[in-house]
Amino acid sequence: MRVDTMRRIDRYAGVPLCFLLTLLMAPFRSPWPVPVRRALFIELSEMGSAVLADPAMRKLRAAGAELYFVIFAQNAASLRLLATVPEANVFTIRATGLWPLLVDTLRFLVWSRRQGIDTVIDLELFSRYTALLTGLCGARNRIGFHRFHNEGLYRGELLSRRVAYNPHQHIAKNFIALVDAALAPGEELPFSKRRVADEELALAKVSFAEETLLPLRARVVESCELYAGERLVLINPNASELLPQRRWPAARYIALMQRLLERYDDILILITGAPTEREEAERLRQQVGSPRCINFAGRVAFAELPQLYTIASLMVTNDSGPGHFSAVTDLPTFVLFGPETPALYGSLGNSTPIYAGLACSPCVSAANHRKTACSEPRCMTAIEVEEVVAALLPVLGEPTQGEPEASEPI
Repeated sequence: MRVDTMRRIDRYAGVPLCFLLTLLMAPFRSPWPVPVRRALFIELSEMGSAVLADPAMRKLRAAGAELYFVIFAQNAASLRLLATVPEANVFTIRATGLWPLLVDTLRFLVWSRRQGIDTVIDLELFSRYTALLTGLCGARNRIGFHRFHNEGLYRGELLSRRVAYNPHQHIAKNFIALVDAALAPGEELPFSKRRVADEELALAKVSFAEETLLPLRARVVESCELYAGERLVLINPNASELLPQRRWPAARYIALMQRLLERYDDILILITGAPTEREEAERLRQQVGSPRCINFAGRVAFAELPQLYTIASLMVTNDSGPGHFSAVTDLPTFVLFGPETPALYGSLGNSTPIYAGLACSPCVSAANHRKTACSEPRCMTAIEVEEVVAALLPVLGEPTQGEPEASEPI
């Protein structure tokens, strides 16, 4: 289902349904919480958010709760990177069409009751669909973000504990505030009245024995006969269809790869991406025109990404899932930001944001349902190739071959 179609359904069907459910639940609403034993997290649409929510989930697990999660089927693999939620406790909803969505919604409502869910935490900012799931899942404790006196984005009155979304703090801290509200001994208005320390955002890391990395190294050799142990530089040029304005222009990526290859004779560039992005990656590879630039899109399964990030030296990526997935390793990652801000959505890993910071940027937020009117994302074109090259120098070091002649900016 197209993103804009989902937004329209969420608005035109979600608002009246939230209103009706509010009226129906009013006689049965109880302010008294129950102990948190079986906690369900709802986050459907963003794969990176499953990583950003991990510190909050681990905090609730440490408090003794068994964790459950509901997510769109196409994004479920992101939960397996850290495996904080057992596979058997993950429910997936298909978003391939309206009928599968309705069927899986009904299945979810049956499943959640069978699991005995007592607490539900809605991680989505202001989605009416997830508000309906929260209200109908049968949990006594229902925690989520509430608009309070803010205009727009009505989601009814379905929460038992309402948390004020703070647009001035990182989203991972907002997620922890939801967990703090679930664990709070008494009522607060609004939740949550405690400081979330930076130290609470630490992610668990994955590690691998060298022998487990050998098959992936062999795959790199298969893709490039010239490979003889050069440093691997990963380039992820794509972004999800949710916000195409996040893409740095293809011409900039081509120029970046060419300049890196001109400066460093000890690197091999892998263009990464999903299998559906392989054709686009091939066009970029051909225009780079170097045997040390390889189309690696679709060559790595999602579960193998942490291994790829372990053997690589660095990655340059648009603001998209891989910028968060690499956070489970120590890979130096350079993320190009534009319509969104790293202050709220920056990676929790070894990440460096590159951000022009125009007066109009960021232009997407919870208040506009992450939909921008911008058709000319100058926030991305304002990031110059040489600016990115300079940012990589602390990792790559001084050039290993002569500096190329200066060229016109792209």
